[in-house]
Amino acid sequence: MASVVVLDNGGGLCKAGFGGDRDPVAVVPNCVARPSSSASSSSKKWLVADQLQSPDADLTSMSVRRPFDRGYLINPDLQKEVWDRVLRSSLRVDPARSPLSLLLVEPLFNPPSVQRATDEVVFEEMGFRSLCVADSPSLVHLYEASRRRKGNAQCSLVVDCGFSFTHAAPVLHNFTLNYGVRRLDLGGKALTNYLKELVSYRSINVMDETLLLDRAKEDLCFVSLDVPRDLNLARRSGKDNPFKCTYVLPDGVTHTKGYVKDIDEAKRFLSLLPDGTSNGTTSVVKEVPDEAERREDRKRVDLSKNEFTLTNERFLVPEMIFQPADLGMNQAGLAECIVRAVHSCHPHLHPVLFESIVLTGGSTLFPRFAERLEMELRPLISDDYQVKITTQEDPIKGVWRGGSLLASSPDFESMCITKAEYEEMGSARCRRRFFH
Repeated sequence: MASVVVLDNGGGLCKAGFGGDRDPVAVVPNCVARPSSSASSSSKKWLVADQLQSPDADLTSMSVRRPFDRGYLINPDLQKEVWDRVLRSSLRVDPARSPLSLLLVEPLFNPPSVQRATDEVVFEEMGFRSLCVADSPSLVHLYEASRRRKGNAQCSLVVDCGFSFTHAAPVLHNFTLNYGVRRLDLGGKALTNYLKELVSYRSINVMDETLLLDRAKEDLCFVSLDVPRDLNLARRSGKDNPFKCTYVLPDGVTHTKGYVKDIDEAKRFLSLLPDGTSNGTTSVVKEVPDEAERREDRKRVDLSKNEFTLTNERFLVPEMIFQPADLGMNQAGLAECIVRAVHSCHPHLHPVLFESIVLTGGSTLFPRFAERLEMELRPLISDDYQVKITTQEDPIKGVWRGGSLLASSPDFESMCITKAEYEEMGSARCRRRFFH
């Protein structure tokens, strides 16, 4: 059997590797970027995918171009540029010269026009030998079912908090029940944009710092278990405010990446008790003397023009997913989205689905995400039903791992469409094999 490239092609990150491996070879930004200032943009090249992760890459004021917009592929040429870079630089393969199959993870409800454009890139421009298309909920279910040694592993409710959308998708026997999928038009991109707006309004203008604020969001945001209480605590001044922390932006000279100025300060919220007082304990990371010294140096650096302070922004940003209506959005929150997805299925599946909720996607990595979701779900469902929420061990790689498992199965080749079939029948007829 030919080697299989597994490509989880997300709007924010592209995960690529080979079927049968546990982890992808590359997890890179699915975009290209270069400095947006007119003086330097003419002389500097666009950085593609992994080049943005280089230690010396300065991400300040980058102009970003993405192949995806609002969850769907809109620029196949740009996508091909990213894929070329990933295949040749990270995976070190060339589909045009060696017989490679591709397992591609596509968004749910991908329009036919996007499917045709994708197939053209895969077969005509890149030269893959065969193609299999899958969606993320079915692959997450496949991977989690393979890990469950006992219990009901036939169905699950996959909650995928992705870059553009959040989906609640029922999966039965490795097939996503499309009629039951419910979507929340919020994802990691919207959260980053909201953080940019809050910081720009309250502190310094960071509207052009998408990549830097994306990192700040991942480092500092968390989910509140009691929003009114935390809003009151966030009004305190100085050290009495358990959420106050400082994020330092790159200066382009001593450091090219943003960082949290005082990690211990940023983690104080973890020691909060339900009444708002602190138990005085936070998890302290043991460090060798050199590392501790470097951290102390960072705290002392005076970069007042290059840093900003966060307080309630840290939990107001993820709050969008749970209570979008509070922020003026005409959207149901995540808990209601899940309930609607379950209730669209046969009543016999309801108790099993509520007991088999699986969280995947980068936004589920916010501290206390699962705990808050259970708090929101419990009042909305019958007392007869149990609620069990599982967060994948690595929500970023979970979909890819399911794809790797599928690509190494004995039946994989029979699930693919070949280049010869594509040339004979065209994209639309071939795609019927994937039930899309």
